[in-house]
Amino acid sequence: MEVSLDIVVRSTEIDVNGHVNNAKYLEYLEWGREEWYERAGLAYDVFTQMGIQTVTVNININYRKECRQGEHLTIITRPKQVGRTSYILSQEIRNAQGQVVADALVTSVTMDIETRKSREVPQELRKWFPET
Repeated sequence: MEVSLDIVVRSTEIDVNGHVNNAKYLEYLEWGREEWYERAGLAYDVFTQMGIQTVTVNININYRKECRQGEHLTIITRPKQVGRTSYILSQEIRNAQGQVVADALVTSVTMDIETRKSREVPQELRKWFPET
C-alpha cells in the first residue's frame, strides 16, 4: 500500500541558507510514516494493545534538491521489505513538479513494550509488505 501526504513548507522549517533544513526532511518523513500507519489501521494505540512499539534504527536518506518556503511537497511512503523483527519503508519527497527532492530507506524494529527487546513483526503489520 502506497500512501501520500501533502504538506506546505513553513517559514519555521527554513535555515540560514534560505531552504529547508536537512533535519526537517527527517521530520517530513516521520509525518509520512505516521500517515502510512494510520491508513494501514495501525495507529499507535493498536500497537500498544499488541504490546509492541516500533523503533527507527536506521535512516538512509539522499537529499536531491532544495526546497523553499511555500513549496507544496508530497511525502510518499510504501512498504519495501520485512524480516523477522525489522522492516523497511521506502519514502520519497516530491515537489509540485513531481521531482524527487529526497528519498530514504527507513528501517524499524518492533519492540516489546515491557521487556524493551525486539519482537517478531506481527501479522497485522507484516501483511502490508510484498512477499519475498
